Amino acid sequence: MSRLFTTLKPVLLVAALAFVSACGAKDDLDEPPVPLGDFRLGYAIVVAKNAKDIPPSRQATAQEWETVLKEELERRFGRYDGDKIYHLGIAVDGYALAVPGVPVVLAPKSMLVMSANLWDDAAGKKLNAESEQLSVGEGLNGATLIGTGLTRTKEEQMRALARNAAKRIERWLVEHREDWLNYDPDAAVSDVGLAGVEAGSAVDPLAAAAPASADEIVTRPLDATAEPPSTTPAADPSRAN
Repeated sequence: MSRLFTTLKPVLLVAALAFVSACGAKDDLDEPPVPLGDFRLGYAIVVAKNAKDIPPSRQATAQEWETVLKEELERRFGRYDGDKIYHLGIAVDGYALAVPGVPVVLAPKSMLVMSANLWDDAAGKKLNAESEQLSVGEGLNGATLIGTGLTRTKEEQMRALARNAAKRIERWLVEHREDWLNYDPDAAVSDVGLAGVEAGSAVDPLAAAAPASADEIVTRPLDATAEPPSTTPAADPSRAN
């Protein structure tokens, strides 16, 4: 049996890679944004210095996570031009970046676990009472089926997770937009672009452990749960501390 598998392994890999090439992914940012009331992004604050890797995993630095997540948050939420400024505070709790494995049979999966908070700039307060812990995967397509440890670089895996994280955060805001974002359902035309974004999975933008809570892993002054600096000229500068 082992000899047969050794013989078939190259064939399986070639077939899997061919399947990947046939599975293109559509970027939903080409579509109109989902209505979010009066939302306009002020700051996207990302803290990853206490992120825990979930073995088996490739290693990534806090700076790498902070950079890629901030880019994808600004890319997604920079489309909104509402009348009120809100800030996002994101703490990376844990991650797994798939390492090379046996295609299909033992293909490790990638995951990102984070805690999210939303701040009202004008009111100077956090809108969610508790940090919202969210998780995403790389998505489901040919690449993730055989394991992206074989098909993607670490940077590509992180980019896919970051894009799905931004989309998952958008979905979280949609779930609370009537409470937090002055959303009027009667004024909205339609909601689009949310299909497929569930905890642990998403539409692939390119496809476990119990990490500590945000309160346990994030500390000041780089604190995703702390009050962000105000964008209003009359704000007290001490708020940024």
